[in-house]
This record gives sequence, structure tokens and C-alpha cells, in this order.
Amino acid sequence: MKLPREPLRQGIVEIRVSTRGRGFHEVTSQVNGWLAENTFETGLVTIHVRHTSASLVIQENADPDVRRDLEAFFSRLIPDGDPLYAHTMEGEDDMPAHVRSALTAVNLSIPVTSGRMALGTWQGIYLWEHRNSSHTRALAVHFIGE
Repeated sequence: MKLPREPLRQGIVEIRVSTRGRGFHEVTSQVNGWLAENTFETGLVTIHVRHTSASLVIQENADPDVRRDLEAFFSRLIPDGDPLYAHTMEGEDDMPAHVRSALTAVNLSIPVTSGRMALGTWQGIYLWEHRNSSHTRALAVHFIGE
């Protein structure tokens, strides 16, 4: 016997983020705001950054030292201007930005319950800009559920 099922609701939006150069830019409130505007209740939200020199991370939102330490670690691990890189078309931070993006994530999928993302108390969603100069980044945000 098949149980009746409510149709799934879907939505997609593009969120634009202006960065001030390399560093973390929190987008948690923009995503939660979009979920609330559309009265999405239960499901899955997927966030995708549409660039190859920026990434997405879920990270601590209470102590900014965590984000500073992550940036310091990546700066040591993947230095700008390393002579190893041939791809320097847009400057010495060009290829390092691509390596940083490859080592992190460009997609996040987060459960939604009671209209909000099921993040932990100290978790926030961040766009991590890997270039030194300012950019406007596009995030494709998609919801599926009820």
C-alpha cells in the first residue's frame, strides 16, 4: 500500500557576497533569512560557490581567532608567489587561490529543521575568499523539502 505524500517544495536563489579580499565572510544569516522568507520547514539546503578561487566552510562563529589561525595555516601551507606555479595570469595569489579552493569545499549540504539550518551552537557558514583583492562572489542556494 502506498502512503499519500505531500509534494516536495523547491526553491533556488543566488546570493551575492562582496568581499574585502582574502578572509572569511559569514553568510549564515542570509541563508536563514531566505529559508524563513519562503517558509521552508524541513529538508535540505545546498549552497554552491560559483567560483574557482573561493570556497565554503562551516566554522566556529564565536572566536575570530579560529578563522585567523586557519588563514595563517593556509598562508604557510600555500604561500603566494611560490615559483612552483606556472599559472600566475592574475598575480602571485592566483594559483594559490585555486589550490586553497581545491583543498576545501565549494558545496555544502545542511539539513533544515523547523525552518532553520541544523547548525551547532558555534557553527556558521562562511564564504572563504582566497584572493587578495575584493570580489563579488555568487552563491547558488537550493532547497528541497517541505
